[in-house]
Amino acid sequence: MTYYSLMNRQTKLIILVFCIIKLTLHLIADSHSGFQGDELLHIETGKHLAFGYMEFPPLIGLLAFIQNLFAGNSVYLHHVFSHLASLLIIIYAAKITIELGGKKAAVILVLLAIIIAPGFGRSQQLFQPVVFSQLFWLLGFYQLMRFVKYLDKKSLWYLTLFAVLGISVKYDAVFFLFGLSSLLLFKETRQALIQHRFWQNILVAIIVVLPNLIWQYSNDYPVLQMFSRLYEKHLDQLSRIETLVNLLISVNPLMTLLIIIPAFIYFFKRANQKNLPLTVSILLSAVFLSLSNGKAYYFYPIILTILPFGALFWEQMVFSKKRWLRYPVAFLLVAGIILIPFGMPVYSFDKYLDRVYKYEEKEIEGGKYAVRYDEYYTKEKWEKTMQLLKTVCDSLPEKEKEHTLIWGKHYGQAGAVNLIGKDYHLPKAFSYHGSFYTWTPNGEMPNTVIALSYRVGDFFNPYFGEVILLREIYNPYADTEEELYQRIYLCKKPRQNFTEMKELFRHRIFE
Repeated sequence: MTYYSLMNRQTKLIILVFCIIKLTLHLIADSHSGFQGDELLHIETGKHLAFGYMEFPPLIGLLAFIQNLFAGNSVYLHHVFSHLASLLIIIYAAKITIELGGKKAAVILVLLAIIIAPGFGRSQQLFQPVVFSQLFWLLGFYQLMRFVKYLDKKSLWYLTLFAVLGISVKYDAVFFLFGLSSLLLFKETRQALIQHRFWQNILVAIIVVLPNLIWQYSNDYPVLQMFSRLYEKHLDQLSRIETLVNLLISVNPLMTLLIIIPAFIYFFKRANQKNLPLTVSILLSAVFLSLSNGKAYYFYPIILTILPFGALFWEQMVFSKKRWLRYPVAFLLVAGIILIPFGMPVYSFDKYLDRVYKYEEKEIEGGKYAVRYDEYYTKEKWEKTMQLLKTVCDSLPEKEKEHTLIWGKHYGQAGAVNLIGKDYHLPKAFSYHGSFYTWTPNGEMPNTVIALSYRVGDFFNPYFGEVILLREIYNPYADTEEELYQRIYLCKKPRQNFTEMKELFRHRIFE
């Protein structure tokens, strides 16, 4: 066996070991967690396949549809695609490192950096577009790297494929697409694009995403309404310095110090001018995203593309001269595992409260814990909520119960009733929040509606002649005052039908 085949075998074994570690962490986290609020919306999309949704492109609905075929409400089941995506991220982060010239040490550093980052742990754990956005960004970058290296048509078409998949799962792929403009700035890549008639790739990409554009047009561009609301409530209040600090903390300060900062030294090294289109692509994406005032986790895909360069800095510029430094650098990265529980529920909830909670802020008046991530406690939360909803339903006369529906004020509440409520034989839920707005019933409203909401004052009073507060569910773990209590109302004598109600909420979908 030659040295190179042995090295290749060892590298594959390293990647396999990290995949096993990664999957094990996710499965342990599954055993300790319930569903995060947004996941309940994403799972519901699988029951309503369409070319678009209010908040995101259509691909997440197709993935949810496949998971829903198994008709279960297990966290393990609804995280299958997320875990597969997280493993592919591990594999392709390693492949990018190898393609750039990295060997075993560089691969180990990159994969360690991904494992120890709390932000990657959580974002790759949940069934959300975020993990698939990271995956397709990374796959696209891998093909971009191969195109820059080989200037071949095959890589260009694969790049087109993953760019289209990226924009079909999350609109932040537009920042990746903007980065691709770097190919036009360099003579070799520009000539290769012209030679391969790259406008054909652009035309195919437009044709593929056209159904979503038509859906947005026919639904009055709800994504623009969502972004407007997002900027109004969150993004306009963010400071770029604060976002940068949050980003560097969420990906682990040790990783920032040891991998990300050295990556920028490696970027501008003269001996690596051949990688300049990749460097410019990363920088263009980062600058465009920063100017758009994106949240910290929007930058995660960019961080994934930076990591291999930081690992190459150590392997090619440091370890080649001082091999002994491999051990303290690896040790420091391994020490970063102490931050994993801040991103993934690898502890049981009781242990989390005992070991991690003490580091969290507790500033919610009337609250007890202020746990930042709701998946830690939603098993208990939704079980209690469903039991009380069942008690209310069972108290209704049989004839009234037949036609009763549940109105979830928040899409997470409606999603929880439709997913978990089946075990409690609860009626179906509807909502006018987010994508649930497009799935509301037609015709007359039933005379009795059970409403589930967080603290909303007299929100339901204008829509019914009679509104009675029946139950109040205290959540000691909430990290916002709004979610400290859930309330169950019995609403009777509707003042409008479903069609009129939909019109009333037309411009309040994201409130």
